[in-house]
Order: sequence, then C-alpha cells, then structure tokens
Amino acid sequence: MSQSITLSEEQREFRAVVRQFAADKIVPLAAEADRNAEYSWAAFDALKAMELTALSYPEEYGGSGASLVDQAIVAEELARADASTSLMFLISKLGMLPVLNFGSEDLKQAYVPKIATGESQASYALSEADAGSDVASMTTRAVRDGDDWVISGSKCWITNAGISDVYTVFARTSEDRHTGITAFLVEARWGVEVDKLEHKLGIKGSPTGVIRLDEVRVPDTHRLGEVGEGFKVAMHTLDRSRPTIGAQAVGIAQGALDYAVDYMRERRTFGRPIADNQGLQWMAADAAMKIEAARNLVYKACAMVDDGDPHGELSMAGAMAKCYASDVAMEVTTDAVQFLGGYGYTNEFPVERMMRDAKITQIYEGTNQIQRIVIAKHLMR
Repeated sequence: MSQSITLSEEQREFRAVVRQFAADKIVPLAAEADRNAEYSWAAFDALKAMELTALSYPEEYGGSGASLVDQAIVAEELARADASTSLMFLISKLGMLPVLNFGSEDLKQAYVPKIATGESQASYALSEADAGSDVASMTTRAVRDGDDWVISGSKCWITNAGISDVYTVFARTSEDRHTGITAFLVEARWGVEVDKLEHKLGIKGSPTGVIRLDEVRVPDTHRLGEVGEGFKVAMHTLDRSRPTIGAQAVGIAQGALDYAVDYMRERRTFGRPIADNQGLQWMAADAAMKIEAARNLVYKACAMVDDGDPHGELSMAGAMAKCYASDVAMEVTTDAVQFLGGYGYTNEFPVERMMRDAKITQIYEGTNQIQRIVIAKHLMR
C-alpha cells in the first residue's frame, strides 16, 4: 500500500489557513443553518471567495488541480466547523467525477469550469427507494430515441436536490442487473423535478430530497461511459469519493473533541477543572488516538487515489477509511456530549449538532455494514 501519509510543510500551512478561514467564515453561520434547516448561501459564497470550489478539479478545466489528500484536508477542516458546509464542498466533486473519468472532452469543457468557479453545482443520483445498498435493483429507465435518451423514474437521498444545476443520473438501459445500467449527465432545466425534501436528524444545512424525471430527454452526447457501463462508473466513482467522507467524519470528531477539551479546561466542579479528572482524561486520550488512526487511514486511501491505485487496493482501503472514521466520529461526538454534561444536550453548544451530523457518515456513500462486506470480500479472496 502507498505510504504517502505524512503531510508536507506546505500542506500543514494549508491546513492552518483553511482552519482559520473556517473559524472566521463558517463557524458563525453553522448554528443558524442547522436551526433553520436551510442551505447557507453565505457559506457557499465564502467557499467561492476562497476559491475552494475550484480545488478539486484539473487545471485545464479551471480548477486548482489539488491532490485528493489536499481535498481531504479541506473536507476535514470544514467539517470541524460545520458538516453541512463540508458537504457543500464535496458534493459537486461526487457529481463531476463520472464526467472527469468517463465523459467526453466536450462535456468536460462545457461543465467542469462552471463547477470550479461555483457558478454551477452538481449532484449524484444513484439511489432509489428500493435500490440503496442494492443499486443494481434500480428501476429508473432510459430508452433510446434517435440521438437522445428518454429517462423516467425517481431518485432518492439526493444531496443538493433543488440546488444543483446538473445531476449525474444512473438509469436502466437493459434488464441485466449489472450491465444494464448507464450513466448520464442531466441538466436540471431539462425537467428534473424535486418531489420532496427530507426532514433530517443532521446535516440540516444541506438539502436532501427525492428527484423525479418524467420522460426527460437527454442527448446521447451526455452519456457517461459506454451503454451498460453505469454500474462500473458508479462503483469507480464511489471508491474515489468514499475516502473524503472519511475525512468529513474525522473533521466532525476533531471538532467535537477540541470543543469538549476547551470546555473541560474551563468548567470547574469541586473547586477544580473537570479536565483534572483522570476518567475524563482517559476518555479524551482514547478519542484522540482513534481520530489520529482514522485520519491516517483516510490519508492513505486518498494517497492511493493520487497514485492511480497501482496495486488495486483502493476499494478495500477506502472502505476501511470511511467505515472506521465514521464509527469513530459517532463514538467521539457522543462522548463529547457526555463531557459537557447537561449543556452538551442543548443546542447552545455545538457538540449535539456534531453528534447528529456524525450519524450520516455511517450511512451515506455505502453503509458501514456494506463497507464491512467489501473489506471481508477482499480478505477472503
């Protein structure tokens, strides 16, 4: 496996800059976005002003050409401040990865620069009501009609529903479970409707919804990969995106621990700071160890992507990184609430939000049960 997991001095400085940016521009917006369950355009404008919307894309399409390790640093530091803003940063890359890796040069030139500037945003439309973990059971259909495809069906759990201008949509083009799916890039204005927005436990500043396509006509030029390659496109994309969900989870956990430690230094009981209690010290030490282990798994998987996955180990490494980091995030944020006692249970303090936000990292981009299946399959080969 790749060993490129020690940050350079430049990357450490970059982390410090992004952390300060998040503290100044994102933290003040987080509680209100969560309370109102509204997309924070102010936060997105801040990402644009900092040119973070360009970070994830190749220079030839107007991006910064940053490594995935650098992208993980940003996802982590944004999530340390606010998970919803971290998701704003990540979601368009998920939607654009199939375009970058399987789209035509004309498609890349037409769409990626607008994503890089923040003029447009993208979503990834794979899941359906009866096709979540089992994506091969999808029923959304694409029927060929001359130089076009006519797509009909519904997709659920779509991050950025109603916000995004383009959607990468997976649809059935034949009855075969795995070779009967094809990917398409669909503009929202062609007829993508938002049927409902979900009322969620966490990441409330990021809309999640059901989208519907009723005979939406899509040119064959907007097909991503060959006909029947959709399942491969989907899995290839998730393998390269999943480590950054691990980075998001690490950031949530780190934010919760940092806040709790600061609180424990200040909070006094029986005449001394509660940070003096060895039981709490050990809980904090365990949290710090697990966060650092998760961070290293994440960086290792991201470095594999940057290296081009030369040994075919990315699926397993990415599953480990996402699974372990999200489990750690849930554990650490739960402990952070405990560290704050009754105050931790109120929304005057951010740790209860972080606990709610952490939960989704165990579920989206493949549940942790699915990740364990992936890991076990590689082990048993």
